[in-house]
Amino acid sequence: MSATASSITDVGGIEVGHFTDARRPTGCTAILARGGAVGGVDVRGAAPGTRETDLLAPTNLVDTVHAVMLAGGSAWGLDAASGAMRWLDEHGIGLAVGPGRVPIVPAAVLFDLYVGDASIRPDASAGYAACEAASRSRPAEGNVGAGAGAIVGKIFGPERGMKGGIGTASVSVDGVTVGAIVACNALGDVIDPHTGRIVAGARTPEGTALFDSHRALLAGTPPKRLVGGANTTIGVIATDAILTKPHASRLALVGHDGLARAIRPAHTLFDGDTLFALATGASGKSLDMMTLSVMAAEAVAQAVVRGVRAAKAVSAGALRLPCAGDLGERTQA
Repeated sequence: MSATASSITDVGGIEVGHFTDARRPTGCTAILARGGAVGGVDVRGAAPGTRETDLLAPTNLVDTVHAVMLAGGSAWGLDAASGAMRWLDEHGIGLAVGPGRVPIVPAAVLFDLYVGDASIRPDASAGYAACEAASRSRPAEGNVGAGAGAIVGKIFGPERGMKGGIGTASVSVDGVTVGAIVACNALGDVIDPHTGRIVAGARTPEGTALFDSHRALLAGTPPKRLVGGANTTIGVIATDAILTKPHASRLALVGHDGLARAIRPAHTLFDGDTLFALATGASGKSLDMMTLSVMAAEAVAQAVVRGVRAAKAVSAGALRLPCAGDLGERTQA
């Protein structure tokens, strides 16, 4: 087994492209499966912003996905999926339906409007550009694409948070690979589950050290009045294993175990945590769901931590967001 393989693009049939808006920290990330992939989804946060998730229910008809769009911009960012549909259509990719062809592009968004001019959001042209940039190369991490404007550790206010980001990782067992790409804009702190250290999160009132949100909440420290939906971790799990649609949905579900290990707290009323799963079948192999589930959770947890560690500090107006490298990591008791 390889626990350190590099990215979701290690999965056969998967390409990734970012668009990052130079006018402010925001953007979108396209995950392409040009040959089609069996899709699933699991939404755990209570404030999601999504598109085409009902289509992916195991009991519904369509089981093939051609791309997934992850975007900043809150609900405005869902428009990026329209650009992906246009790009796929121009390349002859889509579901044949009678006289036409319809690309299937589910999407999820995160709230990054705290950083810079909130009137600048990913749109259809941004989604198209992300598809144009897609390749099998290892995707950039940190302040790019859907992670460009991400913030973590906002429980006590965004002004005490730190820079989030997008990360990717993969795990291989017996010739089958499971990869993940995750944009982390979580309300909670990010924890490295292998060391127990807080990587980034809420800072102390003076802003010079990590605060430990989990411990503070258990000690009775009240959270700041929170804006619903102003957080969210979104991502895609992909595998080259052969899966049915119900199994793809199961893979998305168990991927949330990785979020729960790497984010504390996760799946809150103020997060829209959403994970998609794509199975390309490119390996030509099957693997038992127990092993695939463990691989998915591991890849998701690694991707969360990698994205936050790769992030760089950002300043926008009065908001100053240090990155993980600025404060060092703190060990959980």
